Amino acid sequence: MSTTATETTPRPKRERPVIAIDGPAGAGKSTMAAHLARRFGFLNLETGAMYRALALKAIENDLGFEDEEALMDIASRTLIRLEPQLEGNRVLLDGHDVSRRVRDKDVTAAASLVSVHPRLRAWMVDQQRLLGDSGGVVMEGRDIGTVVFPDAEVKIFLDAAPEVRGNRRYKQTMPGEAEPVKVTENAIVQELKERDARDRNRADSPLRPAEDAVVLDSTAMTLDEVLAAAERVVRQHVEDRKLH
Repeated sequence: MSTTATETTPRPKRERPVIAIDGPAGAGKSTMAAHLARRFGFLNLETGAMYRALALKAIENDLGFEDEEALMDIASRTLIRLEPQLEGNRVLLDGHDVSRRVRDKDVTAAASLVSVHPRLRAWMVDQQRLLGDSGGVVMEGRDIGTVVFPDAEVKIFLDAAPEVRGNRRYKQTMPGEAEPVKVTENAIVQELKERDARDRNRADSPLRPAEDAVVLDSTAMTLDEVLAAAERVVRQHVEDRKLH
């Protein structure tokens, strides 16, 4: 399957839009997607959780993250389901609830390594299109607006300086969260920069804004300001649609 953003045949107009949110790790995409889904009554389908679920299966099967052939083999025998809940997606891996486990640091790091393989990304794109093709969904990830749904009605690219993203992540790991070793803010920032480099420079589906995406840089914005800006983007689409 081709993962280019070209559409060869026109598709019927969706009754409700696909909202694509892309951006680097730690930009706040999940928070934005959950907010917009609640605000406009759409389903929130977190595609990053799908990569983490497959990465978890690779860990459980002791597979090397560089072995694309072995990863494709387990992917062909894997069922990943997302069940939207009020508090976020419930992630089912082959029928087992792994919602908590896929948020762990080792799984998140593995997902970044697993996602660089072109054939695996093509397989995942197929799964994501099946979930969202009828519309009425908010999907967030790295290439939703450029590859998965290049025809998405609303595209937002959420970005922020790595130092700001790292600071936000650091605050989330402050006392109260079980960590075997205390993580420093500098270490988190460095990890984000490394992930950015992998995501932006990979040959297949590099991280970049779609040409028709609205770019929101939240470096100097509060959370409320970012969410309000995203709401305005979606509301403008809804109002424009009513006029046509």
